[in-house]
Amino acid sequence: MAKLTKKQKIASEKFDIDGIYPVDEAVKIVKDITDVNFDASVNVNVRLGVDPRKANQMVRGTVTLPHGTGKDVRVLVLCTPDKEEEAKAAGANHVGLDEYIDKIKKGWTDIDVVITMPSVMGKVGPLGRVLGPRGLMPNPKTGTVTMDIGKAVNDVKAGKIDFKVDKFGIIHAAVGKISFDEDKLLDNVMEILQTILKLKPASSKGTYMKSVYLSSTMSPGVQIEPKSITT
Repeated sequence: MAKLTKKQKIASEKFDIDGIYPVDEAVKIVKDITDVNFDASVNVNVRLGVDPRKANQMVRGTVTLPHGTGKDVRVLVLCTPDKEEEAKAAGANHVGLDEYIDKIKKGWTDIDVVITMPSVMGKVGPLGRVLGPRGLMPNPKTGTVTMDIGKAVNDVKAGKIDFKVDKFGIIHAAVGKISFDEDKLLDNVMEILQTILKLKPASSKGTYMKSVYLSSTMSPGVQIEPKSITT
């Protein structure tokens, strides 16, 4: 067995690494075992009993976290000139079209979300090879290809996040910061987990939520009892 680091050893004295905890207790433990001098992100990892290679078992969606992510989300809006003021007024960090398309083609991805409009998707489409692997490609299903640019920017800034199952059947999502109050973190965790539950594909057989872990950037994962999510 690998030797535990000093921080892992301290954490293991505070909770049972192999234990499974109700969701509210897991939030408490993660806050308790995170001993860092920066505001670490808190993440959920959900392993689902689905085969993401099958189109009818792909689980993806959006959720607006009640208390936001605690992160200043950097938003790029690719739009026509008539939509630029709307995007800026809503708080977009970068607004434009051709100049940003050129930057992205050269590898610039210093952003968290890209929002665009249907009429320019012809220009944005080729950026898929740069944006796709980074999870930044705009998509009508997640509300990032829309004519309502202002609302899309506001939603993202207010804590709307996209998630989708990866090729291993796992959803990873940031749900807040370690500085959040327990109650606020719990609200955010419950919001995303209950949303994932509602998205269970009809074709998914057997156990849907196989395992759920909560952790911070620097902490071990704390396993959550899936039944505690529905109560």
